[in-house]
Amino acid sequence: MGTVADVVGATLVRLGADHVFGVVGSGNFHVTNALVKHGARFVATRHEGGAATAADAYSRLTGRPGVVTVHQGCGLTNAMTGIAEAAKSRTPMIVVAAEPAASALLSNFRVDQGALARAVGAASERVHGPATAVSDTARAWRLAVAERRTVVLNLPLDVQAASAELTDPPVAPSIEPPRASDAAVEALAELLANAQRPVFIAGRGALHARAELEDLAARCGALLATSAVAKALFAGNDWNLDVSGGFATPLAAELISSADVVVAWGASLNMWTSRHGKLINPAATVVQVDIDQSSLGAHRPVHLGVTSDARLCAVAVTAALTRVTPGFRTDAVRGELRARRRWRDEPFTDDGTASHIDPRTLSIALDLLPPERVVAVDSGNFMGYPSMFLSVPDHRGFCFTQAFQSIGLGLATALGAALARPDRLPVAACGDGGFLMGIAELDTIRRLGLGMLIVIYNDEAYGAEVHHFGPGGSPLDTVVFPETDLAAIARGHGCEAVTVRSADDLGPVREWLAGPREVPMVIDAKVTRDRPSWWLEEAFRGH
Repeated sequence: MGTVADVVGATLVRLGADHVFGVVGSGNFHVTNALVKHGARFVATRHEGGAATAADAYSRLTGRPGVVTVHQGCGLTNAMTGIAEAAKSRTPMIVVAAEPAASALLSNFRVDQGALARAVGAASERVHGPATAVSDTARAWRLAVAERRTVVLNLPLDVQAASAELTDPPVAPSIEPPRASDAAVEALAELLANAQRPVFIAGRGALHARAELEDLAARCGALLATSAVAKALFAGNDWNLDVSGGFATPLAAELISSADVVVAWGASLNMWTSRHGKLINPAATVVQVDIDQSSLGAHRPVHLGVTSDARLCAVAVTAALTRVTPGFRTDAVRGELRARRRWRDEPFTDDGTASHIDPRTLSIALDLLPPERVVAVDSGNFMGYPSMFLSVPDHRGFCFTQAFQSIGLGLATALGAALARPDRLPVAACGDGGFLMGIAELDTIRRLGLGMLIVIYNDEAYGAEVHHFGPGGSPLDTVVFPETDLAAIARGHGCEAVTVRSADDLGPVREWLAGPREVPMVIDAKVTRDRPSWWLEEAFRGH
């Protein structure tokens, strides 16, 4: 016989919790110790927001639910931005949140924790008492896994301390994912059989379906693209266009725009993936396949919406195709892809000066990194440069926490990614604003001994706002800052660091890469800021 806190911790480990991220306070002290006692690894971050974001990234790259543990009240509110990002991204995640006792009406920690969770799109569950502690915990876990939800599991202090018996969690029912109807399979097969220029765009909901989508695409001659979060899903495929949307290469944008049939597989076709709707030809037939019926046509009208698991639908449509067609896979397209597949293949005028490096030049030079890497990208004006110029081996090599468009998540994202993929070199790409906003986790990264490369695209400003409002003549004093020696700050945290103003300054990075990489390396790259990034220009025009 133990306490409810013991039972909740043990049950979560039995259900599959292996890494747990959090900040320990008095309210979650016992449940966190129970998680550790029963076999989970606890990663103590310096801020609850970092814990939630790291757990989100860990889940994205492992396919297992993320787990967070926080103090009541302020511990949960500190974590809310990370929770909002995870909820908007449909990341399976459990946030174990201590809660004041129901009788503690005047507790200074009291906030409506359930309402907080629901306000950002997360689900709220609660451990109600000793008799239901195991089933309540298992219910929250099943909700996270089966429905890909971020769930706040509230754990009241008086309930935590009560005596409870540990039992086996109830066996979860086997739930079959939805399959496309015969009529939908037939309709999609007919569209693809008659398409001359089909394009597939795969999103996060299709990460498990690469082989099946490639088989179907080969039969109907479709070119393959992804949303940004699914980048590199089709890496190595001769017909891969890489990312659709604002990050698309000029060639990819040209080919997608000329498609006569566009099929989105587990992708929402939001404004970023479709360039505010302008990327897809108005004359094209648009199909969307998604496990969630409410997602169909949510961002733009579609001609055919199919409620189905992407893999099961692709298998069924492949079987329904009666003949192989060349579609978009011509010798001319193959030749163009060989010549212009990557952004680095596109010529550009280097805008670098004696004191500032062009971010494109920097990103291309950094492709000297080992190919086995995992790249985590913060939000901001800079974000397309590392996203597009740094190659990654597969979709488990790229982590893009951008659903909430919050800056400051990059370091914590890289922390979770590094622990999810310890076999790869972790790379964090941040702007100066986001780096300073999330700098608490630089201490965590250093303390854990992670050999991470941290690249700061430092334009000494909130660059998106500079380029959004500057052309209109607005004063920019509120969004530009004096030069800051971020390399010195990094050294103060115990990291190696270098200030980069040209590609010639990257020598210390090469030395660090040679090993042993026992501490992080921080690059304070003084980048040019004379012009906006091309994807932001497109976004501003869309607004």
